[in-house]
Amino acid sequence: MTHPRHRLNSRIHTPVRFSLMAALAATGEAEFKVLRDTLEVSESLLSQHIRVLEDAGYVHVRKGYVGKRPRTWLSLTPEGNAAFGEHCAALRAITTTSVTSFSGQAGTEMPAAADLRRDGA
Repeated sequence: MTHPRHRLNSRIHTPVRFSLMAALAATGEAEFKVLRDTLEVSESLLSQHIRVLEDAGYVHVRKGYVGKRPRTWLSLTPEGNAAFGEHCAALRAITTTSVTSFSGQAGTEMPAAADLRRDGA
């Protein structure tokens, strides 16, 4: 069996890009400045991460005007939505994968993190 970490998407995995994808998955479409403020990043940093996701085909950028002021809106593409779902599934798999061999001792099973918390360890 291959460890689920191999299914993580390197384009999504950075904290800002993951947060951006999560925000868009939750809202559908969001305005650039709202995302900037929500994610607590600078405009230049957000622009760089958007470019990576747009080049990957994960984010759609729509430009327009509200009155005379230019605005930019972002949304996930179908490919971006699928990639984000797969990335989240890989993260869930990582958090639920048990270790069947620990410290070279075959047959020894390490308790899951949730079990350790319940036992106070």
